[in-house]
Amino acid sequence: MSQHYYSKNPQTKSNPQEWTYTLRGETFRFQTDSGVFSKSEVDFGSRLLIEAFEEPGTQGPVLDVGCGYGPIGMAIAKAFPQRQVHMVDVNSRAIELAQKNTVLNGVENVSIYESDGLSAVEQQDFAAILTNPPIRAGKGTVFRFYEEAYDKLTPSGSLWVVIQKKQGAPSTQDKLQELFGDVRIAEKKKGYFIFEARKV
Repeated sequence: MSQHYYSKNPQTKSNPQEWTYTLRGETFRFQTDSGVFSKSEVDFGSRLLIEAFEEPGTQGPVLDVGCGYGPIGMAIAKAFPQRQVHMVDVNSRAIELAQKNTVLNGVENVSIYESDGLSAVEQQDFAAILTNPPIRAGKGTVFRFYEEAYDKLTPSGSLWVVIQKKQGAPSTQDKLQELFGDVRIAEKKKGYFIFEARKV
């Protein structure tokens, strides 16, 4: 099997990088490496999701599924310091980097741990869950994320998803509609869709 960022233990030779990026008006320093998603910059889809996200009206923590080296979870944690943000990824190298990056940027309201999808997430009643799903892992894996997210959300909590039209935005919208019954397009730009699916 070829190695990609959805592998648990990437065998790609390590090639560390460090750079800065501004998200929601905050400048972050990121340490990244080979074998993680979008290692050279925060990808457009993640940036769109970060900027489109609105704080939920309900109490509870926030979860970033497939956190990579941490840009989504860190940006949300920094923007909403009163919220605890859980950050999970199947990729052990990504988890190490996310842990380093939160320390590097003084982001303390986070819990970072390894999880295949939401399988290791014990917390219930999340107010919001965000994901830039690993499309290369296949539709079955991505749809499992959505199903598990539904079960972990508090009533009136929301799942936020970014996905390109050409990578399956229409089928994602259909799946979210089937699961949640209340889905809106929160943002649409350059072929990317941000869906907010609210648990009713």
